[in-house]
Amino acid sequence: MQTDNVLSHHVEAARQKLHDLQNKYGFGHSSVLKQSMVLDELINQYQYTYYRRKKNPTV
Repeated sequence: MQTDNVLSHHVEAARQKLHDLQNKYGFGHSSVLKQSMVLDELINQYQYTYYRRKKNPTV
């Protein structure tokens, strides 16, 4: 599993890419929707890691 710091960098990079794609193509373009799903998955991974560590600090 990736560390919080690495995941946060991936989230930020994916967020920036989503922003750039949205500016270029608009909200409804398939590239924007795909990137949104990538960002959602990264956020889910980050939250899972965060709450797992919070619940069990030794992990």
